Amino acid sequence: MANLGIPQNTIEILQKYHFNFQKKFGQNFLIDTSVLDRIIAAAEITKEDCVLEIGPGIGTMTQYLAECAGEVVAVEIDKNLIPILEETLSAYDNVTVINDDILKVDVNRIVQEKNGGRPVKVVANLPYYITTPIIMGLFENHVPLKSITIMVQKEVADRMQVGPGTKDYGALSLAVQYYAKPEIVANVPPNCFIPRPNVGSAVIRLTRYEVPPVQVKDEKKMFALIRASFNQRRKTLVNGLGNAAGLNISKDQVAQALEQMGLSPTIRGEALTLEQFAVLSDLLG
Repeated sequence: MANLGIPQNTIEILQKYHFNFQKKFGQNFLIDTSVLDRIIAAAEITKEDCVLEIGPGIGTMTQYLAECAGEVVAVEIDKNLIPILEETLSAYDNVTVINDDILKVDVNRIVQEKNGGRPVKVVANLPYYITTPIIMGLFENHVPLKSITIMVQKEVADRMQVGPGTKDYGALSLAVQYYAKPEIVANVPPNCFIPRPNVGSAVIRLTRYEVPPVQVKDEKKMFALIRASFNQRRKTLVNGLGNAAGLNISKDQVAQALEQMGLSPTIRGEALTLEQFAVLSDLLG
């Protein structure tokens, strides 16, 4: 089968099937073989690996994954792409395509069926509007993972790896850094895609921690605190958490906990490290 990383081959197959890009699915197909090689290298795919690919599109990266991995499971939401994938992946007997929405799929069951419950590697080229729910879904549902290597909008990749006090720092940064070690492995300009997106992209690898870098009594509670802290960035933590629906924490309790931590009562969430959020969560527990 022709290498779809070569633009001409992608254009030919799209024309053959009269494929129309769906804006609602944020479809941008990669047409750059060197970027594809870098993703595979960054994900360190070997024949020992079972890979979950989210959003295979026409199968461009799936072909590369199938060559290197033992098993590939590709979940594609757009049913119009299924006949295309049947053609572009016809040479591979180690690929399973599932036509479904990744947010509705029981990923733990797939890992159990396809890899005996052993950790899988996730590889994806994700539309920006759905990046956070997909990543958080994988982490919060404790899917057995070695790593997630994904192409995302550049600013989302930046957000995942920044520390306190920067404007990009937020709930996503803290969540990613609690579960995994983030590392941007490539920046990818718009001309590497068809159609061209309006923004630059980046490939980021999230290597899953076996043990989180901070200990906390109740991680769900900590993340509820973190989300409430960043829902109203301009507010102090005392006001933000004291007013947050569903937390049932008084302003006095927050002020007291901050005092115990030696922090100012006027501090904002964006100034706290992951360790400090863990301590605050335990104190408020």
